[in-house]
Amino acid sequence: MPTIVITDTCCLIVLDNIGALPLLPIAYAHIVVTPVIAKEFQKALPEWITVMPVTDTATADTYRQLVDAGEASAIALAQELTDVLLILDDRKGRRLAKQLHLPFTGTVGMLGVMRERGHIRSLRPYFEAIKETDFRYDHALLDQILAQFGD
Repeated sequence: MPTIVITDTCCLIVLDNIGALPLLPIAYAHIVVTPVIAKEFQKALPEWITVMPVTDTATADTYRQLVDAGEASAIALAQELTDVLLILDDRKGRRLAKQLHLPFTGTVGMLGVMRERGHIRSLRPYFEAIKETDFRYDHALLDQILAQFGD
C-alpha cells in the first residue's frame, strides 16, 4: 500500500456528492492534495487531508498545457514524492500519469479497494449514487465491476 495518496478534485467532489468522502482515509492512511486542488474543491477540507504545494512549479505549468490545473499539480507533486498513488478520474490525466510511469487509480478503483478489504459490503449503492451525479462514468463499466464483485 502506498505511503501517500494524492487525489485530484474529481474524486473529492464525487465522494462528497454521494456522502462517501469519509471512506477515503479508511482506504488510505495519508491523503494529500495541492493548494490548486483545495481551491478547486471549493469547500473546507477535512482535517485528515494534508495540503502540500508543488515545489517544481515549472513542471506543473508544463503539464497544464496537457491537463487541467488540479491534475497538473497532482502529477507534478507525485513526481516529487516517493511511494505515491494518484487518484485520477480524467482520461487525459490518467494518460499523462501512465506516460510518466506514475501509479494511479480512480474513484471507482478506490471504492473497489474498500470492497476488497471489507470496509463496505456492496459497491452497488455507491455506483448507483455515482450514476446520479453529473460526472461522466461509463455505466457499463460500473455494471461490469458490480458483476465482478458479485454485487
